[in-house]
Amino acid sequence: MGLAETDTPTLTTSTGPSTLLVCSLPLALLVHASLFHPGAFRARPWTIAFPAALTAACLAWSRVVSREVPEPYLDEVFHIPQAQKYCEGKFREWDDKITTPPGLYLFSVFLPQLCGKLGIDWQFRCDATSLRAGNVVSLFALAYLALLCRQEIEAQLYGTRLRSPSRPFSTYALHTAFNIALFPLLFFFSGLYYTDVLSTAVVVGAFLNHLKRVARDRSSVASDLFTIAIGLLALLMRQTNVFWIVVFMGGLEAVHAVKTLRPERVDQPFMTTLWAQLKYFAWRYSVGDIHDLPLSHAWHDDMLYTTISLVIAAVCNPLRVVRQVWPYVTVLGCFAAFVAWNGGVVLGDKSNHVATIHLTQMLYIWPFFAFFSLPLLLPYAAPFLSTLNLMFKSQQSQSQFTVPVPSEPRNKPFKVTASSSSKSTSQKQGTEPESIAAKQSQISTALGIAEASKPLSWPLYLIGTVVISGLMVRFNTIIHPFTLADNRHYMFYVFRYTIRRAGWIRYALVLAYTASRWMVWGILAGYSDFSTAFSTVSDGGPYVSYPFWIAYSEKRQTEAKYPAQLPADDSPAGDSQPQRQLADDPFTYSTRTVSTSTGLIFLLATSFSLVTAPLVEPRYFIIPWLMWRLFVPAWRLPDHRSLGGEGTVADRAIRVFRQYDVRLLLETVWFAAINLATCYIFIAKPYVWRAEDGTVLDDGRMQRFMW
Repeated sequence: MGLAETDTPTLTTSTGPSTLLVCSLPLALLVHASLFHPGAFRARPWTIAFPAALTAACLAWSRVVSREVPEPYLDEVFHIPQAQKYCEGKFREWDDKITTPPGLYLFSVFLPQLCGKLGIDWQFRCDATSLRAGNVVSLFALAYLALLCRQEIEAQLYGTRLRSPSRPFSTYALHTAFNIALFPLLFFFSGLYYTDVLSTAVVVGAFLNHLKRVARDRSSVASDLFTIAIGLLALLMRQTNVFWIVVFMGGLEAVHAVKTLRPERVDQPFMTTLWAQLKYFAWRYSVGDIHDLPLSHAWHDDMLYTTISLVIAAVCNPLRVVRQVWPYVTVLGCFAAFVAWNGGVVLGDKSNHVATIHLTQMLYIWPFFAFFSLPLLLPYAAPFLSTLNLMFKSQQSQSQFTVPVPSEPRNKPFKVTASSSSKSTSQKQGTEPESIAAKQSQISTALGIAEASKPLSWPLYLIGTVVISGLMVRFNTIIHPFTLADNRHYMFYVFRYTIRRAGWIRYALVLAYTASRWMVWGILAGYSDFSTAFSTVSDGGPYVSYPFWIAYSEKRQTEAKYPAQLPADDSPAGDSQPQRQLADDPFTYSTRTVSTSTGLIFLLATSFSLVTAPLVEPRYFIIPWLMWRLFVPAWRLPDHRSLGGEGTVADRAIRVFRQYDVRLLLETVWFAAINLATCYIFIAKPYVWRAEDGTVLDDGRMQRFMW
């Protein structure tokens, strides 16, 4: 017996109890957080305004869509009738025009049954309004899962072993989760019956499970089985999720397996030939002494050596890696079996969804990130604003312009040449400069060239990426027929007024792609003002194994601690310490960047998920953007004391925002503005679809602009 009372469920325009029910879900999540994370809101109780604001936005958007667009629109024409068949228990009937798995429809059947088991009276009629309400539930769940993910990321980067209930949510984590829920594509499609919101929520849930797994050295059998289950559930939502489950999370767990090797520290010997240096570091990599800096300290050559060290370590320790990643291999095997059984990746109509190599997708994604995350790029404007402020003040005082000297010396870059590093080390250990010079004279020419080549990594990278981008534009620009045939989507106009405009515009856009990529990657690496753009870390850090670092004097590594060897803080006094730390400095847990390996695996998974799609669709960028956004660290306004103006209103405002990432507020306003504009156009600007010759299309039904 199905859930529907009739064969053809009646469409309704009322918001009714279903919308009110699902929009009260943030309150339930708030209660859950208070019960299972009692210290979560203690440091900043006012942050409960975030779920309240999300509830208000949900009510407004759901009510308007239900009233103005009561009938299925665009892809809903396929999704809603298919869901209604499932509500009637007709699980063997399938519309061949649907290419994604039935996870969304099964969720629509399961959700009201779950509410019934919990004693919740939900008058679910399996109509458009009720089905759309399920996506609102998915959006709230997504926001809460994103909050838990960000909290876990901060805890692992900070190195804490505090129990989960004693870790408060940072303000940055709370506001980040709220902004993720407001992300225009997620918020917009939460009002319609599309697969994107639920699919993204399941992937984020799988990512949270992954973060829990890498918080300990060994995963249990129960954890492995749950990982397989949630991985298969993600594939049930959308086929391309295989890249995020297997490549992204599986890759991160392979790195985690290598890092749990924790080889005994040794002192690097002084070597005079390139071959000896390479043999030594190949041995160190093989035992797990990998090179994996925080992304904030990594140069472009560090990314290459991180990749090499991880490959060597994984190949030399296969059993340890396989023990960690076998659940993801199982998911991959199940996906391969499905492809073999189905005769392809997509269900239904395969003719318009043929996988192809579309490399320019990896160019389009960076302007997409830069546009939607424009407020996060504020740090790139800060130095110029400071310079303008200085010039304005100097003109007012009619004094000669001078750059103020910082009150503290500028931090040196982490990566320095071997000669300068050895010089500082020799001064600490009392070695005479003459002995350093004598050792330098023993270095072979090949090793000397390798040592001195580091400064060339940046210009070579820049030139190489520009050339490769130009070649991709020249030989791999693909414009799918769907992009040109449907002017109801914004992407139609983006292509029409840029890439389709003139041939030279395609190549001119390479500069925009390059600049966007540079800024987006810089934000992920934790950009700061020029005076603190680099931070110093100990040469004996846990994952610093640069292959061309020459030990002119002894390089001590024996005192470096691995993250898992940090002492646990389970004492009663430790329970209140995080609250005190957050009260003193809200950025305590939020400013550290992810490792280089995490950034590289993210880039690899993004590439796999995009380059196989011939259609440029903004919805394909949702999960890459969300993962990137979860990893972006907090940013503090630079110290402005040297600029003068103490005691003014601006000074007091800046002091306040030095305790809060001002970009989050700007991001909220930016997303709200985009949502208001796109939702207004969708609701208030319907039109009749006509062909170029004026022929009325789609039987004269009203069309609407959307993503």
